[in-house]
Amino acid sequence: MVVADTGDIDAVARWKPQDATTNPSLLLAAAADPRYRPLLERSMAQAGGDAALSIDWLFVQFGREILKHIAGRVSTEVDARLSFDTEKSVEKARRLLTLYENAGVGRERVLIKLASTWEGIRAAERLEREGIHCNMTLLFSFAQAAACADAGVTLISPFVGRIYDWHRAQRKVADIPLEDDPGVASVARIYAYYKKHGYATQVMGASFRKTGQILALAGCDLLTIAPDLLEMLSKTEGEVERKLSLKMPSGEKITLDEKSFRWLHNDDAMATDKLAEGIRRFDADARKLEKLIVSLAAAAPAPAVPQPG
Repeated sequence: MVVADTGDIDAVARWKPQDATTNPSLLLAAAADPRYRPLLERSMAQAGGDAALSIDWLFVQFGREILKHIAGRVSTEVDARLSFDTEKSVEKARRLLTLYENAGVGRERVLIKLASTWEGIRAAERLEREGIHCNMTLLFSFAQAAACADAGVTLISPFVGRIYDWHRAQRKVADIPLEDDPGVASVARIYAYYKKHGYATQVMGASFRKTGQILALAGCDLLTIAPDLLEMLSKTEGEVERKLSLKMPSGEKITLDEKSFRWLHNDDAMATDKLAEGIRRFDADARKLEKLIVSLAAAAPAPAVPQPG
């Protein structure tokens, strides 16, 4: 199943994927586009001048517009600053769902995105019990994948491209062949593990750098793809061969408590680097988005003062 990875509503309307995902970086790019200025203005009006609430409303407004063009779900991300706070993450997720419901969108059409930290996974576990479905993002290690499955989350998004980027930089090479691509191998391993042990959690490969990585993971539950790569794939001729299957080899089942999770994740230098970097990047873009909203609010004309009759 193809999922669009974009905040560009027009691109979603063109490609008509089953689902769509957003994040602060994607929405920052979209918010700077004059086509979407009315959504920013509407969000600020609904938030009554509260910058933080304006951000929440902006995520919901974009999500609501995207849902008009797809049959499935949209993923909306919890503030990256809450990545290590289970209670605040749960609170923010509930707030986003309330805003969606106030906007006429049912919770069955929304996935809450949380960083795959230990605290984020614990938040998702609680939210799933409340019927709030979660998409675990910034997932780079097998420890994260195993813990998410045990928590019963709806969906995980292992980041193929960012894993590839890290190893390419470490090896000091311009490219890594698909047969040796560590990002592709990571998703294949997780997919095989989930299927062997009967986990209901879906695997959605994400963050691709080239079409070959996408085609190498054909057969994955879902693949979230940026519009430029969707364009390239649309020009590819021939049948797409399924690469992942239930017959792939996989490891024995593991169960992780907090200490073992942190140790296993910490043992993967790439995963620790990319998780920390991803949280910082999403936070930085969220703060830029907040500043954009504040600047727009400051530039807006003051409301007319009623004159005495």
